[in-house]
Amino acid sequence: MLYIVPTPIGNLGDITLRALEVLKTVNLILAEDTRTSGRLLKHFEITTEMISYHQHNEHHIVNRLADRMRNGETMALITDAGTPAISDPGFLLVRECIRNGVRVETLPGATAFVPALVNSGLPVNKFCFEGFLPLKKGRQTYLQSLMEEGRTMVFYESPNRLLKTLQDFINVFGADRQCSVSRELSKLHEENARGTLQEVYNHFSEKNIKGEIVIVIAGKDAK
Repeated sequence: MLYIVPTPIGNLGDITLRALEVLKTVNLILAEDTRTSGRLLKHFEITTEMISYHQHNEHHIVNRLADRMRNGETMALITDAGTPAISDPGFLLVRECIRNGVRVETLPGATAFVPALVNSGLPVNKFCFEGFLPLKKGRQTYLQSLMEEGRTMVFYESPNRLLKTLQDFINVFGADRQCSVSRELSKLHEENARGTLQEVYNHFSEKNIKGEIVIVIAGKDAK
């Protein structure tokens, strides 16, 4: 059996009791970065064996892991923060387990885009999650494909690319499009900057930007 286990995106108190129970009882924990996850496991006194599972090795070991689970082992997949497979490794392993008749169970828990979306003040009845934009090839084509999108749009971004991405959004959606940018969610210095794309760009252009970023942008007004 494979458990998909969300881990806190910041505040360690956000981990669930069930997640702790699973991590203590499985045969093996698959971690995106064993150094990062090691600190989490040490904090909660979890001594389960852990190995690396990340985007650079998943293609090479996914079949072997699925075979081990098919033969009776139970594993838990975690990433550095949030829910695995959401802009993180996980999809390939889930697919391979399903193909091999291995039961997959995903625990509910932390993921960054949900609190960012809810506290944005933008419509949440319909939204689309776009994850990270392409860095170079196909970036402008991808952005152009979103010009007519009427749903609220959610993106992930790194702090060092935030201003460039906001400028790209201004060029495509217009400076007056409403947006919200969240960073350091659930941490001591959490920030949610709301306003037009231009206002939010100006706000962050005067700051030293740190922390993982979630950008929420209003869809095109149907009127």
